[in-house]
Amino acid sequence: MKNLRICPECGKETLSFDGRKMDCDGCGFTFYNNTAAAVAVVIKYQDEIMFTLRNQQPGKGKFDLAGGFIDFEETAEDACARELHEELNINIQPEKLKYICSLPNIYLYKDVEYHTMDLFFEYEVDEKFKVTLAEEEVSAIKWVKKGELKIEDLAFNSQKRFFEGYLR
Repeated sequence: MKNLRICPECGKETLSFDGRKMDCDGCGFTFYNNTAAAVAVVIKYQDEIMFTLRNQQPGKGKFDLAGGFIDFEETAEDACARELHEELNINIQPEKLKYICSLPNIYLYKDVEYHTMDLFFEYEVDEKFKVTLAEEEVSAIKWVKKGELKIEDLAFNSQKRFFEGYLR
């Protein structure tokens, strides 16, 4: 956002960004850079957690929880179900999701910092299942025992902070 200088309203190079909003000194246009909502799902089978391996930046090759950004007019639970279907081709029962907590994060994408509020949910399964990966996003899945997770293998700071508390 800090590199944007041209106002979308008047077209002049008079846009400034203060870290929270963009203002145009020429025409008075204001755009608020609000936090984006995202979901992350801890899919749990007994003492194991299913992780995806990211197949794109940010965090390519690192562990991630299935999830993503919440769309307009979508509940967090519906976003969990949609993202799990898109990334893994699995269908879940949203009513079985258990909300755990929220944590702020910064998602750096193509040199733009997106401030997010990551909502963490838990989803317990009775058995491990087969997935069909959306390979543009996910290169593989891996089930990891709770005691064997290495925090440094995680792609995002919010997930690192989450698991530091969740694993205790």
